[in-house]
Amino acid sequence: LFLGIYLAALLGNGLIITTIAWDQHLHTLMYFFLLNLDLLDLGSISTIAPKSLANCLWDTRVISYTRCATQLFLFVFLVSAEFYLLTIMSYDRYVAICKPLHYGTLLGSRACVHMAAAAWATGFLYSLLHTANTFSLPLCKGNALGQFFCEIPQILKLSCSHSYLRELGLLMFSAFFFEGCFVFIVVSYMQILRAMLRI
Repeated sequence: LFLGIYLAALLGNGLIITTIAWDQHLHTLMYFFLLNLDLLDLGSISTIAPKSLANCLWDTRVISYTRCATQLFLFVFLVSAEFYLLTIMSYDRYVAICKPLHYGTLLGSRACVHMAAAAWATGFLYSLLHTANTFSLPLCKGNALGQFFCEIPQILKLSCSHSYLRELGLLMFSAFFFEGCFVFIVVSYMQILRAMLRI
């Protein structure tokens, strides 16, 4: 079942990416963002699922320290970049629907490329912060997690130091960014709904 869902997700994202890349009519800014979103989604699925599937098939829960750090970095990077990109896409749709006459000046192709690059870069820096913070802690309770994939709270449980202050700081930092993005998305779509109701 899990393998089927993973393959369906790969196939769906692959079809969308291929269609956007091959069809000249889809080379618009909206589809540019959709292409980026699918690439991030494809990466985030492929970061966790293959190792989890292998662990299920061979009935093991072993993951090396390096692979754990890599998996955590990639997963946090891709998921956070995806969330930032969704925020940018909500602004793109807001401008396209609520300010259609200004769309070309507010969101040209150069601005959209810069915004997409900023989403990827912010996700990278955010992931680097999380991974460096998590794996800089000394581990004294062994390095066995007993899970299919690495999670920050599970790694912090293995730490010798009082990691709750670091964890609290990281959670507050994360909440600030993600709640800000979420509020921005909600406000953008509320403005779109208001504009549609006025028609």
